[in-house]
Amino acid sequence: MIKRTSINYINKLLSDHPNWKILDIGCGFNANSKASVISDIKDLSEYYSGKNFIKITDKNLPFKDKEFDFVISSHVLEHVEDISYFINELERISSKGYIEFPTKLEDNLVFENKNDHKWHLEFDDVENKLIISNRLQIFEPILTVSSIKLLNKFFRESLVFELFWEESINYIIENNKFHNSEKISHLKLLKKYFSKKIRKFFSK
Repeated sequence: MIKRTSINYINKLLSDHPNWKILDIGCGFNANSKASVISDIKDLSEYYSGKNFIKITDKNLPFKDKEFDFVISSHVLEHVEDISYFINELERISSKGYIEFPTKLEDNLVFENKNDHKWHLEFDDVENKLIISNRLQIFEPILTVSSIKLLNKFFRESLVFELFWEESINYIIENNKFHNSEKISHLKLLKKYFSKKIRKFFSK
């Protein structure tokens, strides 16, 4: 089962279960404060001094079956090479967790994502299913990571998906619906903008 949620709900859930063993995987420098174990492909042991940090060195996650009560994977899925394998590993090491990833809009807006992200992810609310496809750059990015974080405070629902899963993660990998020839150029967007401004000016 996988469904929409919110990070606020998840944080409350974790607060209500202080005895849970919680893993935050691939979190970089932004580990959830409720995490009892923190793991990343980078060696961040000095940054997380005093916490239980485990470095990931292989696609096989260094954890036992169902070792955790809850696993957090925030802005990780879009990066991993073998996404099916990674999802299976999440299901192996825990019975439930939280997944967060950018919408296609946010993914296209940010400069850094163009080279770092491998997948586009969507969510089917009818089938409660994660939809995965190869990443496509529909238009050239215009924002930095720090800029999108500012926008995230006001437009979070439009920029990220927040999902809760339990027992299994229902997903499908699909072919892309768009082609490179369908890219939207900045010039085309500017023409649309100024065309509207000109029409409005002469209609006065």
